[in-house]
Amino acid sequence: MSFSPDLVGDVQEMLRYPFMVHAFEAGALIALVAGFVGYLVVLRRSAFAAHALAHTGFAGGAGAVLFGVNPVFGLLLFTGASGTGMALLGRRASERDMEIGTVLAFMLGLGLLFINLYRGGVATATYSLLFGEILGISADAVVFTFEAFVVVVALAVVVYRPLLFSALDEDVAEAKGMPILGLNLVFLLLVAVAVSMAVQVVGVLLIFALMVTPAAIAVRVSKVPTHAIAIAVGVAVGATWLGLFVAWYLPYPVSFFITTFGFALYLLVRGTQSIARRLAVRGARADVAAPRPGTEPG
Repeated sequence: MSFSPDLVGDVQEMLRYPFMVHAFEAGALIALVAGFVGYLVVLRRSAFAAHALAHTGFAGGAGAVLFGVNPVFGLLLFTGASGTGMALLGRRASERDMEIGTVLAFMLGLGLLFINLYRGGVATATYSLLFGEILGISADAVVFTFEAFVVVVALAVVVYRPLLFSALDEDVAEAKGMPILGLNLVFLLLVAVAVSMAVQVVGVLLIFALMVTPAAIAVRVSKVPTHAIAIAVGVAVGATWLGLFVAWYLPYPVSFFITTFGFALYLLVRGTQSIARRLAVRGARADVAAPRPGTEPG
């Protein structure tokens, strides 16, 4: 399709195609979950855990393809099991890096084995897992994504406050008798589900586009948790929908546009804040250097 000034007409035209409708629906649901969970990931400094679970999901998806099962089920199974293992092996978030690295190395090797054993359409299957294939989401996949979305939202409503408290200060939360191990387990399972959903959009290698970048923008814009979550969700949904819209006109991967828009906005926010800080410092120095009233030389 060629670009035209009639954006409303273009949107109406693209929504005539079921695959675009499914992409917008699933993309919105996945971005909502990724934006919320991603904020907790950034707040708890657990980006490495999200990265590792994404690569674990690659092994699960590859195994599911090998055995003729929907890759999403493999993603959920492997990320859920790995998240549980990470939580049990490392009781505190600061102690899990070695456990995460160990699980990650094994799962990558396992995924390579599954891909090597799979003989039919290996390139297509691998590409979809690594870089996402949002335009290939079916109506059944949209329904499944909605069901996963409802589960995540329901669980998040129940555990939001304890998770937020433990993320802000794990030592204080533990001193107050909060079940840190249980909260870490719930958190990693939420990340596992969010990763499994997000892989459908941006793939394993670009998972940070939806899981980390919007949240990284949000924590720089607002220190209020509810406001930051709203910003992260808005950025994730906006980048996803804008990526789909632009990809309608250009013959390039949707995931590329999603990651590009998120990264560009992150650079814009950082650059704007950096300029604002420099101007504030210059203003403060000018105020200090200026003579006080009544001290001017006569």
